[in-house]
Amino acid sequence: MNRRESLKALGLTAISTSLLVGACKPSGDKKELVSGEQLPGREQWETEREEKIKKETFFNAHEMATITVLVDIIIPKDNVSGSATDAKVPEFIEFIVKDMPEHQVPMRGGLKWLDIQSFNRFEKPFIETSATNQITLIDEIAYPNKAKPEMSAGVSFFNRMRSLTASGFYTTEIGIKDIGYVGNQPNQWEGVPADVLKQYGMENINI
Repeated sequence: MNRRESLKALGLTAISTSLLVGACKPSGDKKELVSGEQLPGREQWETEREEKIKKETFFNAHEMATITVLVDIIIPKDNVSGSATDAKVPEFIEFIVKDMPEHQVPMRGGLKWLDIQSFNRFEKPFIETSATNQITLIDEIAYPNKAKPEMSAGVSFFNRMRSLTASGFYTTEIGIKDIGYVGNQPNQWEGVPADVLKQYGMENINI
């Protein structure tokens, strides 16, 4: 899958504006936090909850390995930036499913569905079959408008996986650079352009 085609399909709707803005703040404004240290504006219970979540584990090793393969299929490394795993997207997804438990059953069920499909076709779990076989299977669930009705469960799972992957990747420094977003830049005002002044009959007026 082409990473920029995926981005256009998502329309970046999965990305939280607040996260995106936060990720773009100059590094000089950031302070390295020690585990357990409370961020300004956060309640103590929020800090404690986050620390608790970080210590928990949801996905097992096989599930995490599958997620790692999937996120790099969705956003592979190219000549512009690193891959989803370079941006630690698998760790992001692990955190999100603990922070937002409504993702847990669909994600775990989807990973199991993917393995069953792979076993039925290639006699191996998804992460052990060839890269060609992996892409063949993913292509059948990556494009909802083209997918067969019997693949609807896989389509639903992959939509969720793609959304989480994009959210995780494009709220990191790697992802921001991949988009080409540079934030506010210093500029020099040189006055109203001559063609605009002429359009309004103001070319002889000093502004």
